Amino acid sequence: MIHAFDLAFPGRPARTHVRAGRGALVALGAAVRATTGARRVALVTDARVDALWGDVARRVLARAGVACVTLRVPRGEAAKRPAHLAALWEALAAADLGRRDAVVALGGGAVGDLAGLAAATWLRGVPWIAAPTTLLAQADAALGGKTAVDLGAGKNLAGAFHQPAAVLADPEALVTLPDRALRAGLAEVVKKGMAVDAALFRWLERHAAALAARRADALEGAVARALRAKARVVRADEREREGGPRTALNFGHTLGHALEAALGYRRLLHGEAVALGMRAAAALSERAAGLPARDRARLEALLDVFALPRRMPPLPLAALVAAMARDKKRGARGVRWVLTPRIGHASVPRPVDGRLVRAALLEAGARATRVRT
Repeated sequence: MIHAFDLAFPGRPARTHVRAGRGALVALGAAVRATTGARRVALVTDARVDALWGDVARRVLARAGVACVTLRVPRGEAAKRPAHLAALWEALAAADLGRRDAVVALGGGAVGDLAGLAAATWLRGVPWIAAPTTLLAQADAALGGKTAVDLGAGKNLAGAFHQPAAVLADPEALVTLPDRALRAGLAEVVKKGMAVDAALFRWLERHAAALAARRADALEGAVARALRAKARVVRADEREREGGPRTALNFGHTLGHALEAALGYRRLLHGEAVALGMRAAAALSERAAGLPARDRARLEALLDVFALPRRMPPLPLAALVAAMARDKKRGARGVRWVLTPRIGHASVPRPVDGRLVRAALLEAGARATRVRT
C-alpha cells in the first residue's frame, strides 16, 4: 500500500511530496519530472547502496526520460565532512549540473545530509529528491529539510534548511539493511512516539514483536506513521525556531549527539546513541518533569525489545559534558534537555540541575570524573 501526502509550509512555495510504501522507488523518475521538472540529475550515493539499488534508480530515471550521472561518496557518517562536500561540489561542476537540473540522494541519512547540503549550496540552490534506503532515513532524516556536515567541534554544525522536492520511502529497500542498522532506525521511530505522538507509541508497543522480526507490513506502517508525525511538527515549525514545537524532536539528542562526537563518530550508530540519550532523558524527565515511572518503564521496555543499548561506552563524564556544551542545540544559556511529562508531549528544551544530569549520565554508564555540570 502506498501512503502519499504533500508537506507544504504556510506562506512559502516550498512543498515536499511524500510517498511511502512498497514500490515507491520505482516512482523516482516520475517524481523527478513531476516535482522538479528536471530532465537531468546527479545521483549521489555510496558504493554499497549503488551496488544494491543504483541500477534500479538509473533504470526508472531513464524510463521517465531523465538523464543521470552517478556520483559516489564515502559510506556512513564519514561522508559528512567539509572535504567531501567540497569534492561533491567539484564533481557537480565537472558534470556541468545546471539550475534546471536536480540532485537525487540515494542512501541513508548521511548521504541525504551531504547531498541535500550540496543541492542547497550548488548554484545557490537546486532542487533535490530523497530516496532513502535505511529505516532511520526513511522514518526521519529524509523529511524536514535539515542538511549538514559535521565538524571536529560537533555534529551537524554547518548546514542549511533546504526542503526536498520529494521523499520516496520504499520499505523494500530495507530487505538488504543489516539488523543493527534496522534497530537503530527503530530508535528514531520510538523517539517520535515518545516526543510528539502518543498514538504512534502505543502502535509501536502493539507491533513491537513484528517490527523486531522485520515483518514488511509492520515496517511499512512504522515508516508511514513516523513520516506523518514528523510532517505535522515540521509544518508548524520549519526552521526549528528556539522554543518552537520542532525542538521536541530533539528528545534524546542532547546526550546522543554528545556520545557521537565524544566517540569520534565511531562505535555507535546514530540511532543507538539516540536510544541511550532517550533513556537518560526519560530518567531526567521522571526526576525533573513529572514523567510517571510506568511511562519511563514503557520506553525502556520498547527499546529493549528492539535490542537497543542500555549503557554507553565508559566515557569520562567530563568528555560528555564538554561535547554537550559544543552541540548546536545547547542554546544561549548553555546545555538544555528536551524532557517530557508524559508520552507524546515533550517540552521546550530547558536547563536541568547539574546534579541530576551527573546522576543520569553515571547511571547510563559514564565514568566518574571531577567536573562541574
